[in-house]
Amino acid sequence: MKFVDEAIIKVLAGDGGNGCISFRREKFIPFGGPDGGDGGSGGSVWLVADEGLNTLIDFRHQRSFKAQRGQNGMGSDMYGKGGDDTEVRVPIGTVVTNVDTDEIIGDLTVHGQRLLVAQGGKGGLGNIHFKSSVNRAPRKSTPGTPGDARELKLELKLLADVGLLGFPNAGKSTFIRAVSAATPRVADYPFTTLHPNLGVVSLGTDQSFVIADIPGLIEGAAEGTGLGIQFLRHVSRTRLLLHLVDIAPIDGSDVVEQVHTIEHELEKFDPELLQRPRWLVLNKADVLPEDERQAVAEDIVKRLGWTQPWFLVSAIARDNTMAVCQQVQRFFESQRAERGGRNDMLPGDVRLRGEAPRD
Repeated sequence: MKFVDEAIIKVLAGDGGNGCISFRREKFIPFGGPDGGDGGSGGSVWLVADEGLNTLIDFRHQRSFKAQRGQNGMGSDMYGKGGDDTEVRVPIGTVVTNVDTDEIIGDLTVHGQRLLVAQGGKGGLGNIHFKSSVNRAPRKSTPGTPGDARELKLELKLLADVGLLGFPNAGKSTFIRAVSAATPRVADYPFTTLHPNLGVVSLGTDQSFVIADIPGLIEGAAEGTGLGIQFLRHVSRTRLLLHLVDIAPIDGSDVVEQVHTIEHELEKFDPELLQRPRWLVLNKADVLPEDERQAVAEDIVKRLGWTQPWFLVSAIARDNTMAVCQQVQRFFESQRAERGGRNDMLPGDVRLRGEAPRD
């Protein structure tokens, strides 16, 4: 299936029904008075996070979503029926932005979470509300208010615990194949990975985490060069970044310069990413003689002035890859212990920012 992580849709809530002008007409009751009912409220449009969806590809085929209009009021004090709401399923991790104002409306991060994106119109008042001591037969009612209409940008940000960074052909796809059941495409040329891949690393009972393989970054990625700008957003939710580096690039380029280039692109895209825990993984150790590997790795670490954890691995030989995963698991367990095991993200309905629910 083609990976799609952006979509533009239009949502239109239902209009409220009109109020009714009506009078009682019963035998032997010559002055029955007004009995026009109110119109029903229009249906609203909600986005619902669904863990069964992985991409936004469904919105390539359907881009417009409309809720039902409220029914008009009727005589005999009968109120119109409210319009049915429309629910639109989206993947977990979807960020919703108002195209007109460029304001982020909401972020759906938990299965079952609902976000109100278009409020239905309110039903109009029937003439029963305008009766008074001086106006016994009011011929007045109000129309229903229109429902909200918006154009929304949906942007999917993958919910992964670990994000893999690196130049093309650094071995990210090989690494995720070595530590999980994911099977991304692997080949001996750059940009083999054209879309993010997710893999679940399982180390035992209640010991697992999700790792994301992000397509390779190059210089200028934050400005749109290569595939970078399309997928840099997917590292924004990760709690830990693994920076994979080819320890002996076939083109003879400097490993230290490659690391600095990626750091520069992260800073331009989002400076906060550089403050996030980031570990260095020196990959493809198998291409060097066994007695030289450690010395080369230590030289790179020294020239970088690297202070965070670093590892020397061979993803294709699966050498030391699980040791990295075990350290990652311990890191997450220590974070969980610091938080006291609480979960700060709970499902629930989310309405438009600053908007109170209507009756």
